[in-house]
Amino acid sequence: MKRLIHITVLTYLFVGQFSSKPPAPVGPVASERQLKWHELEYYAFIHFNMNTFTDKEGGDGTESPELFDPTSLNCRQWAKICKEAGMKAIIITAKHGDGFCLWPSKYTDHSVRNSSWRNGKGDVLKELSEACREYGLQTGVYLSPTDRHVEVTSKYGPEYKENYKNQIEELLTSYGDIFEFWVDATCPAWREGDYPAFYEIIRKLQPNAVIFSDAGPDVRWVGNESGYAGETNWCPLRRDEIFHAYDKPEELTAGHENGTYWVPAECDVSIRPGWFYHPSQDDKVKSVQTLVDVYFRSVGRNANLLLNVPVDRRGFIHERDSTALMGLKKVLDETFDYNLVAGASATASQVRGNDSHFDAMKVIDGDKDSYWATDDSVKEGSLIVELKKPTEFNCIMLQEYIPLGQRVEAFSVEAWDGKEWKKVAAGTTIGYKRLMRIPSVEASRVRLRILRSRACPTISNFALYRAPEI
Repeated sequence: MKRLIHITVLTYLFVGQFSSKPPAPVGPVASERQLKWHELEYYAFIHFNMNTFTDKEGGDGTESPELFDPTSLNCRQWAKICKEAGMKAIIITAKHGDGFCLWPSKYTDHSVRNSSWRNGKGDVLKELSEACREYGLQTGVYLSPTDRHVEVTSKYGPEYKENYKNQIEELLTSYGDIFEFWVDATCPAWREGDYPAFYEIIRKLQPNAVIFSDAGPDVRWVGNESGYAGETNWCPLRRDEIFHAYDKPEELTAGHENGTYWVPAECDVSIRPGWFYHPSQDDKVKSVQTLVDVYFRSVGRNANLLLNVPVDRRGFIHERDSTALMGLKKVLDETFDYNLVAGASATASQVRGNDSHFDAMKVIDGDKDSYWATDDSVKEGSLIVELKKPTEFNCIMLQEYIPLGQRVEAFSVEAWDGKEWKKVAAGTTIGYKRLMRIPSVEASRVRLRILRSRACPTISNFALYRAPEI
C-alpha cells in the first residue's frame, strides 16, 4: 500500500492514486540542511572571549592570554538556561576578530592553551559541545576570518590562510556535529576567491552544517543588527551578486523575489547594547516587551532569530539576562499554547482536483508535510475557517510549504462580522512562517485570501491564537 500524505485541504495519495499531481517547484528550493535550519527558528549566540575580560567590544590582538580567566565557567548553566528558554542551539564565538581561540589550537599561540585558566588545559568548545549534547541542543561555531593577533605579530598571507583552514578542521573534527558555521564579514587582506576553498572544507567535514555570511552560501545576514527582517522577506537571493561585507544591506533585509539561490535570512541581535558582557550594561538588558517585538519581527517574518546572550567574567549567563529570556518564553508559551482553530471546519475556494472541502485538522495539525494547493492555473484563492463559536484572537500564523519554493506575493486575513468581511491583517511574503499581531477581533468565520502568487499557492498552516497582555 502506498503511504498516505496529508494535504491541508484533502487526504492526498502519491502520484498515480489521484489525477492531480503535486505542484512543480517554483524558483530555487531549500536543501535538506536548510529545511532543518528553518525548523530551529530561535537559538542563542554566545559572545564570550578576550573582550569579556578587557571590557571592550573589539580587541586589537595584543592582549595577553593570561587575561582570559573565568572564575567558575559553567557551560552546563548556559545550556540549561537556553533549553529552558525554548532555544534549540548555541553558536559560540570560538575566535573573534582579536584572534584569541577558545580551544587549544595548534595553529596560534593566542589561545586558552597559553592562559592560566584550567592550568592551560582548558577547552571551552569541548565543555560547551558536551553540555549541548546533554541538554539536547545543537552546536554552532563562529570563526572570524579577521585575526588582529596575526596583523600585529606577522602578516596575512598564504601561511595564515592555511592556518585558517587548519582551524576549520580542528573545530569541525573535534566537537561532534556542527549545525552552523558562522563567517563574520571579511578579512580585508583576502580576496573573494579565497572563501570557496574554506567552504569546500566545511562541506567535506560537516556536510549537514549550514554556512552563514553576508552572501551565504546557505544563510544570509539580514542586513542589520537590530533583530528584524523585512515586512517583505524572500528566501531566494541573487547570491552571485552579493559579496562579503556587502554594501547594500537593504537587499539582504528583503531578499530577491527573482533570486537564483535559496539563501534565507538570519537575524542576529544582542540582549544588551553590546555583544560582549560589560558590568555597566547589567541594567540595560532588553525588556520582555522588546524581546517579544524582536521575535515577531524575525521569526514572525520568515527569518531565524539568533539572540546573543553574553557570558560574564564568572563564566555564567547573568541572572538579569536569564530572567528576560524566561519572560520571553512565558509570553510565547501563553501565546502559542492553544490553536483556536482546533476542531473547526473549513472550505477552500479551489483545490487541486476540484474537491473544495477538506478536513481543517489537516491545516492545523502542524504536519510539515501537509499543504493546500490549487490547480496550476490558479494563482489566488481563499480558505474559510468556520469556528465552533465566536472566538477572540489577536495573533495569526501562516506558513507556506517551502520544499516547493516561496510563492505568495500578497495576502489578507478577514473576519466575518455577521454582515460582511472585514480585513484584519495583510502582508506580502509568507515563506516558512509569518506571524502577525493585531488588535483583538471576535469572529466565528475567518478567511485567508491569497491575492497574488508566483504560482499556485501551497499553504501548510493557518492558525489563530490569543496572545496575553504584557
